[in-house]
Amino acid sequence: MTGAPRRTRRKVLRPRSVRGVKPYTPDEVYDLLEDYYGVPTRRQRLDGMSELVWTILSQHTSDVNAERAFAALSDRYETWEDVLHAPEADLAETIRSGGLANQKAPRIQQALGSVRERTGGFDISFLETMPLEEAKAWLRAMPGVGPKTAGVVLSFSMGQPAMAVDTHIYRVSKRLALIGPKVTANEAHDVLEQAIAPERVLNLHVYLITHGRRVCKAQRPLCHACPLSERCPERPRHVREDDPRVPTATLSHKPL
Repeated sequence: MTGAPRRTRRKVLRPRSVRGVKPYTPDEVYDLLEDYYGVPTRRQRLDGMSELVWTILSQHTSDVNAERAFAALSDRYETWEDVLHAPEADLAETIRSGGLANQKAPRIQQALGSVRERTGGFDISFLETMPLEEAKAWLRAMPGVGPKTAGVVLSFSMGQPAMAVDTHIYRVSKRLALIGPKVTANEAHDVLEQAIAPERVLNLHVYLITHGRRVCKAQRPLCHACPLSERCPERPRHVREDDPRVPTATLSHKPL
């Protein structure tokens, strides 16, 4: 006699309670961080192709290095066609200041080649009016473009309500129980995106990435100074009431 089939447990996307603590909702987090940091000033938008290349350059490096590499690339090559057909070693040397140049050079050329093949050029502004899920799928179909890169391009360049989740946002979201403990980094993009109004998505990205850098650090978070600590399930694990550190309450706009 066989036993009854085991019922698969449904993954919790956002817990209602964690160890007796009722976590803040995404909207409550947004409001509290807006009070703490102020309203973000949007950085100047790049065109879609430039945003995509800049995003690739900015991975695993600082803003300063990414900007330096993007400027060097813009000075060396007049068109995206020139970048696409440049010898890979030359391109890597040009963007060396951005770090991981030997990995980023072929990734940039693969992205450019994919766009060229699919559109006949390098204009991807049509993604601005494409339904969000279709636009994300279009970008993610390119080699080396995942949910994070697609989210940055769509939100910062296209004005689309796409949530980009980096390591800081993922860490803060898990600590605050904005996402469940088993939600993966790739799944977190859609979970957070669907949890808040479209017009709040980009600013929530800026608030969470800033909070991860300034306060909710990976090592030794500044729980004693956190405006969200009252209902943060992780506070008891990390708080040190005698901690003398003072966070910097200014916004960080780097999207990755």
